[in-house]
Amino acid sequence: MKRLSKIMPLFGGLFLVLFNWVTPVFAAASKTPFIPGNIAWVLASTALVLIMTPGLGFYYGGMVRKKNVLNTISLSFITICTVSVIWILWGYSIAFGPDIGRVIGSLKYLGLAAMQENQHSRYDGTIPSFIYVMFQLMFAIITVALVSGSLAERIKFSSWVVFTIVWLTVVYAPVAQMVWGIGGLFQHMGALDFAGGTVVHVNSGVAGLAGALVLGKRKGYMKENIIQPNQLGYTILGGALLWFGWFGFNAGSALEASPLAASAFLVTNTATAAAAISWMIAEWIHSGKPTTLGMVSGAVAGLVAITPASGFVNPLASIVIGFVAGFICYSMVVFVKPRLGYDDALDAFGVHAAGGAWGALATGFFADPLINPAGRGLLYGNPAQVWIQLLTIVTVAAYSFTMSYIIFKVIDKFMGLRVNKEAEAQGLDITQHEEAGYNF
Repeated sequence: MKRLSKIMPLFGGLFLVLFNWVTPVFAAASKTPFIPGNIAWVLASTALVLIMTPGLGFYYGGMVRKKNVLNTISLSFITICTVSVIWILWGYSIAFGPDIGRVIGSLKYLGLAAMQENQHSRYDGTIPSFIYVMFQLMFAIITVALVSGSLAERIKFSSWVVFTIVWLTVVYAPVAQMVWGIGGLFQHMGALDFAGGTVVHVNSGVAGLAGALVLGKRKGYMKENIIQPNQLGYTILGGALLWFGWFGFNAGSALEASPLAASAFLVTNTATAAAAISWMIAEWIHSGKPTTLGMVSGAVAGLVAITPASGFVNPLASIVIGFVAGFICYSMVVFVKPRLGYDDALDAFGVHAAGGAWGALATGFFADPLINPAGRGLLYGNPAQVWIQLLTIVTVAAYSFTMSYIIFKVIDKFMGLRVNKEAEAQGLDITQHEEAGYNF
């Protein structure tokens, strides 16, 4: 017994040493591990979303006059460059850093200095933070680029570059934080926006309208036919790239290779097809013939409308959402815009704001808890969801329009927003870039 009493402290000490050595190992092992399949899917989705912005450039570029085709495409291309840098410096931190007052993120991730390559994302612990930063960057890029559709053929290139930096900081990042950020105002309320109906489409479309009003109408608008698309083949190509990339946009927002991603993939395609058909029907009835521009415009309207609902609705609901979107957006472009007289050049407001608002509201009706338990709409016993969706739409639209209008006005005052009459008449390809889209 005496011998045992002498060696027990030695065993006790050895046990404490082993416990202190092993405990951190088990603690690290208890943390959610990275899942290679999820990492691969989100990486692929990020690349898919990136191709959407050049696709948007072609989609917009084909619809303008040939003297403005390069300038229109360049507005999308330069947005990739400017937003990519600003997002790393401060954009991501404002949009997805720890929230301040539920409306804006802190500067904790300024320059991503406080983020390591093996750090787990706060938004999905199975993927690294750097991947989430890149995925959300692609959303920020295309949202800013969408605004250019309302401003085409008359905005100064230098003013557009300044606008992209300021608008990303003052408008896009706070809206993203409020809707998607952990603890954000609308996220806390229970708003459903799977991939950006309000954050991307209502936000950009309303900003486009504000810019169109500040810029004024193009020379000859509503007095002569200035709609002379230079190459509808570009527009169809751009629309196809958007459709292709949108699978990353919506299905990628599941942030995992999962049944939810598969469901979002399916309803995205279904709603897009339904909207293209309904736009074609509306055009056929109204003007007597279906056009290729109408079909591809309808497809984009369907992509827009299904975006907020893609992770919440079943395939039958997606057909309804897409089919209604085609008629709504066609009416905005063909009836509402001429009646009110604003020059939303390439219909960023008519398609993206209107389509995004419809899709976000429809999510409140059709969100199916069997698809995603995080969402339950009116048809599944939760009428309050409709009011939450409506409040989110109206608030985001009001904030975006007000702030965007102010930004455009300030830029106009200090550096001028619109090219002069001579430059507009000659074309922005030559006057802004000293290049020509066509040399024949």
